[in-house]
Amino acid sequence: MLKVNRVSAVDAVIEEIRARIREGEWGPGDRLPSESELTQSFGISRASLREATRALVHAGLLVVRQGDGTYVDAVDEAAVALNRKVNNSKIAEVIEVRRGLDALAVSLATVRRTEEDLASMRTALDDRNAGASNNDHDAFVEGDLGFHMAVASAAHNELLTDLYQSLNVAFRKSIGHAMGHGTEDHEALYRAIQERDTTTAMELSLAIIARMEAMPETQADSQDFAGDELAQ
Repeated sequence: MLKVNRVSAVDAVIEEIRARIREGEWGPGDRLPSESELTQSFGISRASLREATRALVHAGLLVVRQGDGTYVDAVDEAAVALNRKVNNSKIAEVIEVRRGLDALAVSLATVRRTEEDLASMRTALDDRNAGASNNDHDAFVEGDLGFHMAVASAAHNELLTDLYQSLNVAFRKSIGHAMGHGTEDHEALYRAIQERDTTTAMELSLAIIARMEAMPETQADSQDFAGDELAQ
């Protein structure tokens, strides 16, 4: 039971729920215990619990499903805030950020990758290729995301991996127009990482981004951005 006074009850419950999510007791997709269970466990009123829940819903950590309960929707409020920002960003801006992150991930992955990392890349790349062959947009996007996430994971840098995961939604947005493109470059990138050929891998990574930047949708987005800048 939480030991709190009336003034700090809501803040204490917010911090307790955050801690339990952060420590893995409740993960994304998990339903929180019932309101009666939580009020008894925390030793607080229903009003305080509801206010704390509203605050965490607003922060993006929790989501309330009417008639079903309260669920964990995210672990990190900073990641939620970042995703909200990037969701409103232009495709051209997202691709510019990807250029830097992809280059770093590839340079580290060629040195640090393991056989298990390569297997994950191969599986994702096969899914990407199958999506393109079957004209399955969702499968293509998931495969492409999975491949680049596997490359980032192969860098064995926890912060870099977290950044990729935080920008997952934004990267999905930038991939949508690339359906069916870049298959040869992605296969070549996989082989370069497999062979620990850093120079070739870096060149291919930049080529993939350059192709995305050259797409009509990205060009139009860049022109809109330039127009907005001139208008200010």
